[in-house]
Amino acid sequence: MTPPLPLRLILASQSRRRRELAIAAGWDVSIIPPPEQAEASALPHQPGETVRDFVIRLAHTKASAVAKHLPLPEDRVILACDTVGEIEGSILGKPSDVHDARRMIETLSGKKHLVFTGVSVWFPGAPSKNNIIEGQHRYTTIEGCASSEVFMDSLNKKEIDLYMATNEWCGKAGACGFQDGLLPLHLLKGTANNVVGLPVEFIEQLIQQHIEAP
Repeated sequence: MTPPLPLRLILASQSRRRRELAIAAGWDVSIIPPPEQAEASALPHQPGETVRDFVIRLAHTKASAVAKHLPLPEDRVILACDTVGEIEGSILGKPSDVHDARRMIETLSGKKHLVFTGVSVWFPGAPSKNNIIEGQHRYTTIEGCASSEVFMDSLNKKEIDLYMATNEWCGKAGACGFQDGLLPLHLLKGTANNVVGLPVEFIEQLIQQHIEAP
C-alpha cells in the first residue's frame, strides 16, 4: 500500500464522494468548496478543446477560486478535480434536469464510454516556471488528467424509469454513479476511483513526482 501523502491538503470540492475517497486514502485533508459560480464561469466546452484540456481547465478554475479568496497557511496544498463522461465525441457533464439525465442514460445504455477526471494541484510559495499569483499568494501548479473506460449493459425503458425515480442521477457526470450499484456498469480500463471522481493513485503519483523533482 502506498503511504499517505506527506502533505496537508485542501480539497476544493463539494462532492461527498471525493471527500470519502480522500479520507479513505489516509490523506490529511480539509474541505473548502469553491463558490458555485466558479464552475459555471468555466463552462462551456470550447470549440477545438480536447476533453482532457476541458476537465483540467474546470479543475483549475475550482482551485483558483479557493486560492483567490482564502488566506492559506504555507503548508496547505490545494487540490481540485472535475469529472466528465465522453461517448462518441459528445461530452457528458452533470445533467441539468431529469430529461437531460434520461437522455444521457439512454445514450450510454449498451455502450462503452470514457470517464475523464482533470486534476489541478496548487503548492503555495514554491518557485517554478508554473508560478501563479492569486490574491496575496504565489503558487506552483501541477495538472493532469486520468481516464477510465466503462461499459453499461443495455437497459429497457422500465429499468431507466426506475433509475430516474431514484434521483441518484443528480449532480453526477453522465447522470450515473459507478459507486451506487444502481446501474450495470463495468470497469474495463483505468481505476474505479477515477470513475467516482478522485483518481487517488494518479494524484499521489503526480504530487510525488513534483516533490521528488530537483
